[in-house]
Formats: sequence, structure tokens, C-alpha cells
Amino acid sequence: MGAAVVALISAVGVWAVWRVMVVTWSGQRTEEAAFEGADRFQDALARLADPVLELGGMRWLVVGSLVAVAVALVRGRWLVAGQVAVLIAGANVTTQVVKAEILYRPDHLVGWNSGVNTLPSGHTTVAASVWAGLLLAAPRRLRPLVAVGGAAATSAMAVATIVDRWHRPSDVVAAVLVVLAWGALLCALTPRSALDRPGESDGGGFTVTVAVLLGAGALVTAVVAVPAIATVAGFGPLPTSGLMTAYAGAVLAVLSASLATTAALLVVRQATARPR
Repeated sequence: MGAAVVALISAVGVWAVWRVMVVTWSGQRTEEAAFEGADRFQDALARLADPVLELGGMRWLVVGSLVAVAVALVRGRWLVAGQVAVLIAGANVTTQVVKAEILYRPDHLVGWNSGVNTLPSGHTTVAASVWAGLLLAAPRRLRPLVAVGGAAATSAMAVATIVDRWHRPSDVVAAVLVVLAWGALLCALTPRSALDRPGESDGGGFTVTVAVLLGAGALVTAVVAVPAIATVAGFGPLPTSGLMTAYAGAVLAVLSASLATTAALLVVRQATARPR
């Protein structure tokens, strides 16, 4: 029941992020300020972001999917392998359909903000969904470590898309929510035969420790990000300091979303796969 609620909240969250940040003038203007801030550092940071962005292409999606499915098959968990495949495929198809066919972008601002909808981010969905698949496929005791790796990889991709001005912050937040929605939904539908085997240990409080650390990191970054973003929305032309505030707030917001969704999926997976 709890996993289904998480899936529903995540799905509604995608709509809410779009409604606030894309449909409203203040939302578009806030993200445009973040992009102007990113433009000041793009040349210097692109050399760090470009290699990360290459991992969000089709090759990584295919290779990562095969690895995640293979982990489940090596463990003899055929239904889990199916869950992994459905999660990765479902999240990425959802992102592309929602972006191209369902959501729209009003033309409140001129220039880069005009016309084409880019929410959710495809690159972020690729990275987050592959790691989410690995989280489902991994043995119970290794899931906390996979969650840490997934949080780091997803955060890196999320920040890279902002740094290189490929996506707006709302695109990234929506992408990780799409992945969490699919992951939580499949966890809610986990059949008895796909549960962890009796005797599999998660190392005592290891899962709790990792989830708390990820959640705390998400909370801390959100506490800093929200006021930074709030100071930008609704104002006129910003000085350089305001653009930097918007840029920093955007980076912290996507970091917070990446950490929080990873922590949530770890908790949901461990709870729904607990052996009976």
C-alpha cells in the first residue's frame, strides 16, 4: 500500500512541477535566470559536464539495461528481471511520450524558453532508471551501496544537464519523479515469488543509515535551494549576484531531488521485498 502511495505522489509531483515551473510566468522566469547564471560558467565547466552527458545516450541505456537484467538473471530471479526491464522501458517511454505528446510549454518568455517542451529530461531518466533497475536487481545486502552509487550517478547527470544548459531544473526533477513512480509501482506489484529469500540480510541498520543520510542530504540542499529560488521569482532584471543565486539554487534543487528519490526507492524496495 505504501509503495502505491509513493508511486501516486510521484506521478502527481511530475504534474505539479510542470504546472508551477513551466505553465506560470514566474516559474519560467526563475529557470531562465538559472540558465543565464549557468551561461557565465558554461565554457569553464563544459569539459566536466560533456563526458557525463555522453552516459545519457542510447548506448548507455542499452548496456545499463542489459547489466541490470543480467544481475537478476544470474541470481535466478526471473520475475525480478522482468520488473527491471519494465521499469527501465516504462520510465523512458513515459518521459518521451509525456514530453512530446502530453505536456506543453506556454510562450511566456522569448528566446530559449519559447515553444518546445523539454520536461522531463531524457538524459536524467536514462541514468536514474538504469540505477533504479540495478537497485531492484541487486541482493538485499547490496542495495544500500547500489543506492549510493545511483544517487551519485543521477546527481552527476542532473547537474551536468544544468551546467551545459541542456535542460531546465524542472525537467530534471520531473525525470527523477517519473523513475520513482515506475519503481514504486513495480515494488507495489511485487509477487510473492519475487520476494527476497529468507535469510538474506541487509546488514542490520545499514539500509536505515544509508536512507537517512540520503534523506538528510536532500533536506539540507532543499533548505538552501528553496529560499534561493524564491528570491528570484517575480523580480525584474537581475544583477549578476541574482543570476548566481538562481544558478546555485537550481543545482541544489536537482541534487535534492536526486537524493530524495533514491532514498525513497531504497526504502520502498527493501520494505516490499522483505521475505515473509
